[in-house]
Amino acid sequence: MNNQKYLDSLKNKTLFLQGDEAAAYGALFAGCNFFAGYPITPASEIAELMSRELPKSGGYYIQMEDEIASIGAVIGAVWSGGKSMTATSGPGFSLMQENIGYACMTESPCVIVDVQRSGPSTGQATKGAQGDVLQARWGTHGDHEMIALSPWSSQESFDLMIEAFNLSEKYRNPVIFLLDGEVGHIREKVVFPDINELNIYQRNISLEKIDVFGGQRIPPMIEFGMGQRIHVTGSTHKSNGMRDVSSMEAHDTLIRRIYDKISSNRNEIAHFETHYIDNMDYLAVSYGAAARPTMGAVLKLRERGIKIGFLRLITIWPFPIDICTELGKRTKKIFVPEMNLGQVSREIERFVNCPVESVSKIGGISHTIDEITNYISANI
Repeated sequence: MNNQKYLDSLKNKTLFLQGDEAAAYGALFAGCNFFAGYPITPASEIAELMSRELPKSGGYYIQMEDEIASIGAVIGAVWSGGKSMTATSGPGFSLMQENIGYACMTESPCVIVDVQRSGPSTGQATKGAQGDVLQARWGTHGDHEMIALSPWSSQESFDLMIEAFNLSEKYRNPVIFLLDGEVGHIREKVVFPDINELNIYQRNISLEKIDVFGGQRIPPMIEFGMGQRIHVTGSTHKSNGMRDVSSMEAHDTLIRRIYDKISSNRNEIAHFETHYIDNMDYLAVSYGAAARPTMGAVLKLRERGIKIGFLRLITIWPFPIDICTELGKRTKKIFVPEMNLGQVSREIERFVNCPVESVSKIGGISHTIDEITNYISANI
């Protein structure tokens, strides 16, 4: 069965899906045709569904011996024409970092799903968390930008996965899909669209001989098997891909372009959702699983007459600087509920002059609405 026929068979269906499963279906609708991975809680459901459904659409699934091999296979498949992804959790995500840096340096479009769990190390393997937010941005070494998205529901896991593939192809960059154990394992209604009505970004392939690592901010790709020689190296290289590890100019030109192609498009990439920001004294900022009780707390606080707005981050990286800076000028204090010890709150502090207070909770249990409500009430 080809991909179009398979997806047509799913058109307008409504299913009761985990966030993990919804993300996997989103990848199929986005055109993913290659998955390499290794089982790990709480991400294994993605690999399980892809192993069953991907071959039905003409794609390829392979279980690798570990996470290092998985991300390596994903990158290799990209240069052979694959629209590729993998899925893991914190320990596996740590193992992938060197090759994620290689994907940034070689401008290899792919999607890495990280269903976050408590850490460090093995931590609480079956418990959700949001502790990989900074690792998603700074996990690999060197100067580069990163794209990372954070859904808060099963439906958004489906929808945002399509966006993740579109962004990876448009900007020739790996995209981190920051699920968490709570959203990954929650089960909710998901409505599939008509594939023909989706806006799927097609890879920019050149049929002519070009420099695939320069010449323009985001150069087209040439894939293996197209009859041209391509040198794909993680070493500093010139626009034609050939290594030049001694020239300051070569390194400066390459890295500034790789960095700039995302940073200069920050406002186009960064998505967020706002509520009640036109009438607020305080602001709550959250994302992913933590955003659900945060929204409930905001509604409860406003019922009590407390003027508080809500900013939900959908794109974590590149960080939505402008909206945070703007709202920071209009509020007395910002509260940031998150399932870690304050990773996004630290980032917000960089761009605002008002106090920023982390509302942290760790240990594998989500915030409740009352916990957030009571905390904010006691600290305004």
